[in-house]
Amino acid sequence: MNPQRTPDPSLRAGSAPDPSLGALGLPIPDDLSGGLGHDAVGTTPEHGRRIMDCLPRIGCVFADDRQWWWVVPTGSQIGVAWPSSTRYAVGAALAGQRDPGRPAPAGPPLPGPAGRVRLIHRPDHDSPYTPPIPLYFLTCRLAGITPQWSLAAVG
Repeated sequence: MNPQRTPDPSLRAGSAPDPSLGALGLPIPDDLSGGLGHDAVGTTPEHGRRIMDCLPRIGCVFADDRQWWWVVPTGSQIGVAWPSSTRYAVGAALAGQRDPGRPAPAGPPLPGPAGRVRLIHRPDHDSPYTPPIPLYFLTCRLAGITPQWSLAAVG
């Protein structure tokens, strides 16, 4: 197994998620290199503040009054079971943050952010990513659960 990931050239920082989702992705600043694509892990503001105090390297963090969103490389859900206290957004597409020019998808509305999501932390380095493994272990610790991972996809 080759653990090294090859960046997908079709994905770039600031690229929009699948338009069929009808949701907007988090806007990664253009000057940050994000060649791995990006997803987002949502935490409560309380956990967000504790994570901010504990992790030595933090990428872009977005927030509204109900959720903090940590930008991670695409596929950071593969092989791990993120705690139920977190939300994982593939393509960093957040429900409730809809493109006004696109109709909402059919079906019941998904729970979404309470207010406008804004960038609350911009990294000092050139990467928009928070390292997903330390973030995963810390979210598990805050949730009071044992981290679980496998070589097979679970997320």
